[in-house]
Amino acid sequence: MIRVSLSISRRGLSNSGNKSIIKNYNNVSLTVKTITTTIRNKSTFLNVMEAAARLVTPKMFLTNPLSLVSNEMNTLAKNIALMIGSGHPVLNRVTGYYFEGEGKKVRPLLVLLLSRALSEIPVEQRQRIKIDYSDVPEDPIYSKPPSALLVEPPARHISPLSILHGIKPLNPLTKGPEPFINEFDEKRGILPKQRRLAEIVEMIHTASLLHDDVIDHSDTRRGRPSGNIAFTNKMAVLAGDFLLGRATVAISRLRNPEVVELISNSIANLVEGEFMQLKNTAIDEDYKKINNAGNLQQLPSPTEKTLTIGHSYRVNTPSAISHDRMIETAFEYYLHKTYLKTAALISKSCRATAILSGAENNVVDECYEFGKNVGICFQLVDDMLDFTVSSKHLGKPSNADLKLGIATAPVLHAWKKDPSLGPLIQRNFNQPGDVEKTLASVYKYDGVAKTREMAIEYRDKAIANLRSVLPPSESRTALELLAKSILTRRK
Repeated sequence: MIRVSLSISRRGLSNSGNKSIIKNYNNVSLTVKTITTTIRNKSTFLNVMEAAARLVTPKMFLTNPLSLVSNEMNTLAKNIALMIGSGHPVLNRVTGYYFEGEGKKVRPLLVLLLSRALSEIPVEQRQRIKIDYSDVPEDPIYSKPPSALLVEPPARHISPLSILHGIKPLNPLTKGPEPFINEFDEKRGILPKQRRLAEIVEMIHTASLLHDDVIDHSDTRRGRPSGNIAFTNKMAVLAGDFLLGRATVAISRLRNPEVVELISNSIANLVEGEFMQLKNTAIDEDYKKINNAGNLQQLPSPTEKTLTIGHSYRVNTPSAISHDRMIETAFEYYLHKTYLKTAALISKSCRATAILSGAENNVVDECYEFGKNVGICFQLVDDMLDFTVSSKHLGKPSNADLKLGIATAPVLHAWKKDPSLGPLIQRNFNQPGDVEKTLASVYKYDGVAKTREMAIEYRDKAIANLRSVLPPSESRTALELLAKSILTRRK
């Protein structure tokens, strides 16, 4: 006989807790008070304990997105530290700076939960590629002696890591992180290479944050000084470059050409999205001027031949089309820019996750669409928060987009009702009173509420994508819960 007493401590539960993720609970402690038994079979005992815990744990905690992949999320930063460690302590400090903060880590969370959800599909229905259960080829661990990095067979290390990364494990400047090894838990359904993919995606995203804060002249990120303020612009840019370099190596070691192509191209998408942001709308044909942090800057003219810039949204002249068509074109441009800047990395990482699982083409396609819709929903909410949440709660300056001369969805919705905003948008709000006039118009014409309606549409599409190809499971439920929680986040 086994007698177990378990107590659960919860704080901050609201009446609406059943409808969204419980945000403010501090801990769920399961404490075994007394156990009276003679244990002959350890595995049987563990199974009984696991079953007992499930009986007394509220279902909402079992489907909390973080609880299902808590082990992988807890080791995420440690594993990344092994991949980005260098022989210079200052570089280590800068590259690790944003990993120390309380980031949302939505991208790796999506990859890990989707990995578990895909594993619920029977193996015989996942034959697109041979499923690779092997571990990822080793990444640099700096506390090892040099010889330990050179004895691996060539098939494991195409180029020895000591050459690939210029490793000096005994560099007197730094010892580097201690090795941390993850064991693949087959029962949880996350493949080693899917776990590594989650880490790579977070590295790429963090590199983009370092670069973005320099580009946007940001002062804060996640409630503390941004990387460019804490370490200077030069170090922040170099650290971002270093992260991308290490991420590229890690991508190649996944040994799947299709996944390598997808994730590598998502980096190029980020850059293209930033260039699209230099123009607020496709209506503006003047490619000799760009928006430089809210100021219009003249570009040098081509000297040898006429520069031709093709764009799928380009039209002849603003006066040649109606106001409604102008708004429609502006939204198309905005959504494509949003896809490139935010949703491309999410959608392509979800597609890569499905590819690694061996899932069939229709599943791979729906996982891509899920990531795309979640990514656009996420950015729409981000654009809403810029108008509704204070800098203190947001963790970065509010109204930052307007001050940078960027017209987001709430502004475009207001422009639809207030044509006088057109010239302000075109000149990137760079004249006195432009920002204040635009804010007043956004509030007057419910630009934020209409943006929320758009976000709900994309959220619902994302949930439909999941349900169309994934069997019911705790992980699928957690993914749906995560998609729904995007609408309720405050930072």
